[in-house]
Amino acid sequence: MPIFDTVHECFKYHGTHYNFKTLKALALQLIESEASYNNDIGEFLLQWQDKANTIALKTSGSTGIPKTIIIEKQAMVNSALATGAHFNLQPSNSALLCLPAHYIAGKMMLVRALVLGLELDSIEPKSNLEIAEEKHYHFTAMVPLQLEKNRGKLKSIKTIIVGGAQVSSALKIKLQDLKTTIFETYGMTETVSHIAVKQLNNFTSLRVGATWQSVVNYFKVLPNINISQDNRDCLIINAPQFSKNEIITNDVVQMHSKNEFEWLGRFDNIINSGGLKINPEQVEEQLKKTIKERFFIASEKNETLGQQLILIVEAEFVTLKPSDFMTLNKFEKPKNIYVISKFIETSSGKINRKDTLKLLK
Repeated sequence: MPIFDTVHECFKYHGTHYNFKTLKALALQLIESEASYNNDIGEFLLQWQDKANTIALKTSGSTGIPKTIIIEKQAMVNSALATGAHFNLQPSNSALLCLPAHYIAGKMMLVRALVLGLELDSIEPKSNLEIAEEKHYHFTAMVPLQLEKNRGKLKSIKTIIVGGAQVSSALKIKLQDLKTTIFETYGMTETVSHIAVKQLNNFTSLRVGATWQSVVNYFKVLPNINISQDNRDCLIINAPQFSKNEIITNDVVQMHSKNEFEWLGRFDNIINSGGLKINPEQVEEQLKKTIKERFFIASEKNETLGQQLILIVEAEFVTLKPSDFMTLNKFEKPKNIYVISKFIETSSGKINRKDTLKLLK
């Protein structure tokens, strides 16, 4: 039986109880708010209350052309229940919504609160968050930029899941002294939020004298999800509780067990230089240690190699030294460096690599 037409009796929004009937009044109030992020919350709550069994969701466009897909509301409920079970979220636990409800990550925070009976607060979903110092939260979701900008404000939050982009090694180092336990997630709109998580700090299994870098740690899928690979080494997801169809991704992974994998990069980004296949994301991970500006690795034509690596940096002017590339082998070192004052972004704020590269022409 579907349970998306009820609201958990413990659900609260900013300290006030709402049931399925009174939720409509809240939705209309938020739609009339001057703050656009409140409008998005209200619009979703109205959609959640309508008689349809499905809801239309927009993909972010970070890995292709943004598109609208239809998701079963029950699949969103199932995802919320899986997250609640994995992180031991209990009725009346407090939660913070600081992501835009325009996209799946923000919508799922609302669904988790409604289904699990969480006491939810929402704040403007910007880079520098205005988190009330006196508040304590059991759970929230952020993007890496929010983690980076708000590390000093996270002590009142027990658990944070982070997604939307890869968490850099530099940021992981900065997270190690936090009491808040942080998990990187893997997922997409098609999988109704995350289907796998990876802990980033607060490891209880560390032996004396060891460092967090010594922990063998991969993405581990949630229960009742099966994963495999196709002939491109890309991840295949079979999660009937979230999607009726098998999901074939363009994410190149290395399998470490039947339910653990390591993300290597996007298949559609792979560069073939002289017959050597290079994942630009792996090169970027190394360069993030020395390049502070926003950048990405791409390719351009080369008569001998077919493709050669190039580095595109977002800046008015940049000075890079040979030592900045010391961690790369000779095949990974960019042959040309281009500077662009402002990258083109997707609607969710991620770098649109394809359109940014067109600025070089």
